[in-house]
Amino acid sequence: MNTAHSVALHHHKDYTGSKIGIWLFLMTEVLLFGGMFLLYAVYRSNYAEDFHAAANELDTLVGTVNTMILLTSSLTMALSIAGIHHGNRKLAIIMLILTVIFGGWFMVNKYFEWGAKIAHGIYPGSEVLGHHPKGELIFFGLYFTMTGLHGVHVIVGMILLTVMIFKVLNQPRKKFEFVDGMGLERVLGGKFIVKGKDGGEVWSSDELDDSVQSVKIDVKYWPVKKRFRIADFNQLENSGLYWHIVDIIWIFLFPLFYLIT
Repeated sequence: MNTAHSVALHHHKDYTGSKIGIWLFLMTEVLLFGGMFLLYAVYRSNYAEDFHAAANELDTLVGTVNTMILLTSSLTMALSIAGIHHGNRKLAIIMLILTVIFGGWFMVNKYFEWGAKIAHGIYPGSEVLGHHPKGELIFFGLYFTMTGLHGVHVIVGMILLTVMIFKVLNQPRKKFEFVDGMGLERVLGGKFIVKGKDGGEVWSSDELDDSVQSVKIDVKYWPVKKRFRIADFNQLENSGLYWHIVDIIWIFLFPLFYLIT
């Protein structure tokens, strides 16, 4: 009788390298928005009164609500990663879903806020805004550019986290790995059994006829606490870092545009 033994393949994964890579990427994001913040500071120093007047056109309540939404989403993101670390897959999935919902809520609020401004003719290049002082033109140009770019980052983050939801939901499938002291035997009646090191039965097949000469075992299992490895969720942690930097950028955008009055 031929017995099919599975061979476990080990793939090298550089988790430290991926972590360094995401931090380097986040540094480029900081440089991108840092340059815009510097540009904002220069123009605000030159057109302080115009910036103050233009900021009165923004809805501070909407900006405050969006700030609370993103701060809460950072909490749910952190709880999701904590759930993975403690082997609580259900908590991780629920918190990820809530984070994506908060991101969508933020974008819906931003959609209505932008829509109200555009409906009143307040957008770069509009005829209405063309009659305003130069400083106000610059203010709204920066406002739409910086909050729009931030909105794109929020959407990208939501897509990443949605992918992570499916990764956590996905049930791993692996070939049965035979270890020393464990073997596959055929017993009377045409049944295959797997015995453990102690000689006890680990698994058994249905009754099979003599035409079956070998079997191949695949085991599908539900991840439980002892099977969770933090390194396996390195992608989730990196996605969480990206989400946190998106939230931090908004923490700077909020006072620059909404609270300068």
